[in-house]
Amino acid sequence: MKLKSITLGALVALATSSAWAEEFRCTGSVGAVALDNIFVPDGASCTLDRTRANGSIVVGTGASLVARSVSINGNLQAEGARAVSVLGHSTFGGSVQLVQGNSATIERARIKGDILFDENTGPLAASGNTVGGNVQAFKNFGGVTLRNNRIGGNLQCKENIPAPTGGGNQASSKEDQCERL
Repeated sequence: MKLKSITLGALVALATSSAWAEEFRCTGSVGAVALDNIFVPDGASCTLDRTRANGSIVVGTGASLVARSVSINGNLQAEGARAVSVLGHSTFGGSVQLVQGNSATIERARIKGDILFDENTGPLAASGNTVGGNVQAFKNFGGVTLRNNRIGGNLQCKENIPAPTGGGNQASSKEDQCERL
């Protein structure tokens, strides 16, 4: 009986340590390593440089992320983030969703899914990206610049103040405020 309780305790400890190993909490700089999921805690700053992740990146409220030449199998999700920058030929197997935050820049990235800018207050820019899905900008108030993106789906912009600027975008269709970009 005692052996079973020790085994059960060991299993609980193993399960707990495995759960922690799946999410890396980034509060500084990370280089060329492979991780599972990456979480930037509320108010923290994280810099990823040539980092790979088998999962996704989640950026907390008031947090900042700079990602240079990263390879992420999943998504980048930020809600209420202070600033997000994706630079230098980064790749995402999923989507990039930036909601109710401040500023963001996405340059020269390859994104299999979508880019979504929704209800952000600071300047936003997407330039030189290859996007397999849609690029959408809704209800942003700090200015949106969309330039030279290759978009497999639709480019759609609604209710942004001021209206988005840019040009040279290739998309299956361009709608609303983005119809001339």
